[in-house]
Amino acid sequence: MGGDGVITQTRDYRYERKFLVDQLDVHRVQALVKLHPAMFYQPYPPRYVNNLYLDTEELDNYQESVSGVGERRKARIRWYGELFGRIERPVLEFKIKSGVVGTKIGYPFAPFVLDERFSHRYYLDTLRVANSPTHVKQHLRGLHVVLCNRYYRWYYATHDGRFRVTVDTGMTFYQVRKVANHFRHRYVDHRNVVVELKYRKAMDVEAERVSRVFPFSVTKNSKYVAGVERVYL
Repeated sequence: MGGDGVITQTRDYRYERKFLVDQLDVHRVQALVKLHPAMFYQPYPPRYVNNLYLDTEELDNYQESVSGVGERRKARIRWYGELFGRIERPVLEFKIKSGVVGTKIGYPFAPFVLDERFSHRYYLDTLRVANSPTHVKQHLRGLHVVLCNRYYRWYYATHDGRFRVTVDTGMTFYQVRKVANHFRHRYVDHRNVVVELKYRKAMDVEAERVSRVFPFSVTKNSKYVAGVERVYL
């Protein structure tokens, strides 16, 4: 992926059909998933998902997403559970997009503390001790943490494992600055529910039948783009 060698492994690409639901509450959306003829079940309990998105100072990744660049990637640090305090098991992820399909690859990241002392310098210090490949760390030195994102996610899957659905609510975005982060500049989306249907490329024809049962329309929805536009623009 790209010319800098950051992504070197061949990965399975998958589709993600996204639905931004604004007419139904999350309980109704969950009921529709559970009543689906594909017989989705919950493989594990719901949980909070937290992300720190990385980008250049000029927000190149944001610009590429908005412009619809076919080959692109974005980097984020992800963890689960509490948002603030000491983060013991964060994972660095590159989410890679190639046309209408995507994949992701993860690397270990060092524990860190997210509080008012978080800064670009602190991020660089944490990166230096992270157990990530050297070429990945070199790439990340040119990026900044620009956005914090948090939401509550439910997980569903078919028993044969061919289709997965996630349901996200309580989407919250925080602006992240180079210094003096008190995380007061935030936006909370109390209205929309984000549903994603995920499956391998080979299942696209059958996925059309699966998604047609849902009474909401497929939409282009990037959490990162939405967050930047809510707290910066």
